[in-house]
Amino acid sequence: RIAFITLLLLLGGGIVYGLNQPALRISQVLVYGADQSFADIATAALEGSYLGLIPRDSTFFFPASRIRSDIIADHPDIAAVSLFRSGLTGLTIKMSDRVPIARWCGLSPTEGVEEYCYVFDASGFIFAPLATSTETVNSFALYAPLQGDTLEPLRATLAQEEKLPAVFDLARKFTALGSSVVRVVLLGDEVNDYLASGTRVTYVLGNEEDAFTALTSARDNLNLADGSLEYVDLRFDGKVYVKKK
Repeated sequence: RIAFITLLLLLGGGIVYGLNQPALRISQVLVYGADQSFADIATAALEGSYLGLIPRDSTFFFPASRIRSDIIADHPDIAAVSLFRSGLTGLTIKMSDRVPIARWCGLSPTEGVEEYCYVFDASGFIFAPLATSTETVNSFALYAPLQGDTLEPLRATLAQEEKLPAVFDLARKFTALGSSVVRVVLLGDEVNDYLASGTRVTYVLGNEEDAFTALTSARDNLNLADGSLEYVDLRFDGKVYVKKK
């Protein structure tokens, strides 16, 4: 029994000794196609050891999850982080950026006030302020509440984000009906699409398919392109209410 325990101790000691050798420790971190400063975040996560025995920069036991979470926490515009070993002493990092779906400009538009907008991804996550060089999938602006009681938009998530794809699909269809959408405003369970022509179209959130059917059926009697209509109300089943200017 003593011999067996001694053998285990020697074996364990040999493994720990081997893992501490430079040949099995990450000494070089490269960032693929991105700012090399990301390597500093990874290097910081590799410092220290587990229980004072196994180094964190071991090529077999490096903290991959911590590196990913630290990078995303510091750079919310990063959607995912992939890590690849380069031999036994190298680590390569590759980032996937979030795709800006549209810009979020607050709870509701305020005339005469300069807006400060942000961009969000397909999950409704707001990840960066809007920059002049930012190209979004949709050209219109969204006004909608945020989840929770947060007052800071950055890193917040839009309320009812699971319903937004259908809202955006309908907004894009307005171009074929005569005028593109410039603003989408969510108020409670209602959606207000403001067209470039100046007309507002209102319908119930989640009823996008019915709203589009009602619009196309009344298309011959509606002109959404010339700005002659103040609003089109589609909130009531099978009814299309119109107010002219």
